[in-house]
Amino acid sequence: MWIISITCEDTTGGDRPGEARRDLLSGMTIERWVPSQTYTRQETAILKSLRRTRKLFAFLRDHRHEIFDDEMQSALEAMYRNTGAGKDPVCPARMAMAALMQGYLGVSDAEAVQLTMVDLRWQMVLDCLGNTEEAFSQGAFQEFRQRLIRHDMDRALLEKTIALARTSEAFDYRKLPKDLRIAIDSSPLEGAGRVEDTVNLLAHAGRKIVDCVADLLSWPRERVCTEAGIPLLAASSVKKALDYTWSDPADKAEAVSVLVSQLASLEAWIRDRLPHELARPPLQEHVETLRQVMAQDLEPDPTRGGDRSDKTTAVCIRQGVAPDRRVSIEDKDMRHGRKSKSKRFNGYKRHLARDLRSGLILACAMTPANRPEEEAADPIEQDLVHLFEGELPVTNLYIDRAYINAPLVDHVLEHGGEIICRPWQARNGELFSKADFKINVRDRTITCPANKTQPFDFGTTIEFEPEDCDRCRLRDQCTDASLGHGRTVSIADNEQLQKRLRRLAHTPAGRARLRERVPVEHALARAGRRQGRRARYRGVRNNLYDWRRASLLTNLEEIQRHLTLAAAAALAATAKPRRCTGLTVLRNAA
Repeated sequence: MWIISITCEDTTGGDRPGEARRDLLSGMTIERWVPSQTYTRQETAILKSLRRTRKLFAFLRDHRHEIFDDEMQSALEAMYRNTGAGKDPVCPARMAMAALMQGYLGVSDAEAVQLTMVDLRWQMVLDCLGNTEEAFSQGAFQEFRQRLIRHDMDRALLEKTIALARTSEAFDYRKLPKDLRIAIDSSPLEGAGRVEDTVNLLAHAGRKIVDCVADLLSWPRERVCTEAGIPLLAASSVKKALDYTWSDPADKAEAVSVLVSQLASLEAWIRDRLPHELARPPLQEHVETLRQVMAQDLEPDPTRGGDRSDKTTAVCIRQGVAPDRRVSIEDKDMRHGRKSKSKRFNGYKRHLARDLRSGLILACAMTPANRPEEEAADPIEQDLVHLFEGELPVTNLYIDRAYINAPLVDHVLEHGGEIICRPWQARNGELFSKADFKINVRDRTITCPANKTQPFDFGTTIEFEPEDCDRCRLRDQCTDASLGHGRTVSIADNEQLQKRLRRLAHTPAGRARLRERVPVEHALARAGRRQGRRARYRGVRNNLYDWRRASLLTNLEEIQRHLTLAAAAALAATAKPRRCTGLTVLRNAA
């Protein structure tokens, strides 16, 4: 195998030697981006116009050679195979920079590609001023994003911003402590898929099957619907085709049975006509989606002799919501979620971890909306360990109490760290709450307001002796259980931690420490505004890429802000004090 390094012609119109370096590896060429570090007159004029708005373009132009240094470009080039097959890839560092600017402006792939030709700011950052053609195609840009995701290069780019902060003059890392004060928080993200009710979900899943079969057989959709015995899907609206009174429970149940019967006919026809295609994608995936929706949203109708062994007849819509219910056909990862009792949403939860000393976002996570926050702490911990090369130097962890049961909390405590979090509030109406009981964690005993003591184990619910509770003078203030039953109190697995957090929240100094996590909410708001309230992509992993991109852009803006403040402070320190001559003029005039 020959490895040849050659200097190629500058495709951007420049004549600087080494502008585009290519390494020929097994017949495949990868362009190495070597942007100029000198400023042309046109670039100086563009930078001058960016002093007040869209300042990050200027920052990217100034620091592009630091963000995409040789190490980062080598990592980007490693995403490609070296077999020599396929087309030569477009310069990956340049496309990665375009992906950052796409996230900065929040534009589509098509518009991002167009801006490389019509926007001087984009051309300045990409080092292709004067180009009369698009820098790359939309298809190449989309494929590059998927390649970034497959190789976790979005995480590498986020880590690069932290390395940039260390090497720049924005932060004096020699004065910063070596340990970390990390705060974690989350916010909702509406999914990009369409949320539908049961009837439309079933019809949508059925149409995906019909369209797939039509492509496989090269038939029109109407012919597939006719031969498969499902004419309902040939109509533009399945509810219009059913033509039932949806407010009438009997009519609604009848409509669901008709639709399910025709969907069963479609599946039986496919098993007979396309048995081999049914066992492999993409038809297999569409059929499995239909089965998933039927399993989660339908149940036997007992009023019509429904049997669980046969869901093709006598079924009705399930009462209640199935666990982990799928709400969208197009986005399989979207789920129902709640930010509070009154605020519901459909989509995802986005999480981030911020260093409270430097203000930089260190790690991100994305989960379906129905998953508890504690599940996001594990990927965040993995990213932190990867960032700090196998260590977890967290001495103070500021979290919302939804994260309190995460393994990350135990790991921080095991290494001598401290958890700062609001405790769970024990409420019991007007009766005695858990806070009125004395809990001795060391002896594992709990004493009620009437001085009755009971031993306990962590993670259990203890019951006081019924005989003691029946004749207790404080019974009416303690429990509303019937006679013969004692007062019960739940003991958490982390009761020792909860007790310490309760003490923390009851002191002014402790409440002041709890307020130290407020900056993570600000970072969450800034990054969330950058990403938007609604997901750009479908799927957990694709939206994690978008969330990491929004976070690294937030980091770059934070670095730029610190550099601006440092430059202003340096200028003020070196400037000579101006002599005021106003009094002299007035004195001479007098």
